[in-house]
Amino acid sequence: MTDQPLAPMPDDWQRCLAIVAHPDDLEYGAAAAIASWTAAGKDVAYLLVTRGEAGIDGIPPEQAAPVREREQRASAAVVGVDSVEFLDYRDGVIEESLQLRRDLAAAIRRHRPELVLTLNYHDTWEPGGWNTPDHRAVGRATLDAVGDAGNRWIFPELADRGLEPWNGVRWVAVAASPRATHAVDVTDTLERGIASLAEHRAYIAGLTDQDPHEYARDLLLGFARAVAPRFSGRLAVSFELVSR
Repeated sequence: MTDQPLAPMPDDWQRCLAIVAHPDDLEYGAAAAIASWTAAGKDVAYLLVTRGEAGIDGIPPEQAAPVREREQRASAAVVGVDSVEFLDYRDGVIEESLQLRRDLAAAIRRHRPELVLTLNYHDTWEPGGWNTPDHRAVGRATLDAVGDAGNRWIFPELADRGLEPWNGVRWVAVAASPRATHAVDVTDTLERGIASLAEHRAYIAGLTDQDPHEYARDLLLGFARAVAPRFSGRLAVSFELVSR
């Protein structure tokens, strides 16, 4: 883990598309930053590759999927996001495939973001815990799909569907990365981030007996405090910023 200072995230953009594998992926930190962006008038949309149906041990997938979708929509609304889409890949077995790249490139062309947000695609979390296959596959496919979205000769069938190339993505922000370079001050929006995670009640109930709001507060306040020494002492969410 580096102790190098984190730079402020750029804010000269208007549209963001957040692409992650599961409901709750954005809520473990990034949602507090998203709340600050929507409060500033920026447009943020969510794209979930799965419905997280394999994420609750005590609930069968066919029952968990609609529950997790409802929780994700409620969670997004807390931080000012009303566009939430699902691709319906099978939870837990996502592959970094051409089909996934095509579907993500199509979404990028539809939403035409300047900033794309995804989750840690590296093999490990900080300080070394193994990352999951879904996170790695979706994060890496997202980085590739940003390039695919701008090249008309890759997946030319997308243009046939009216999805013209989009070369306007300027950055990919990677949440929860062990190689963070930038951060967002969430002093004023951390409470909304906490409330957003707490909306995942069924998921949290499968993890702990703790009250969902208390669980979310303990976790996210701890994360924000851990980033603060690298960001002038301010409560913050960190990102690895990849320039295009």
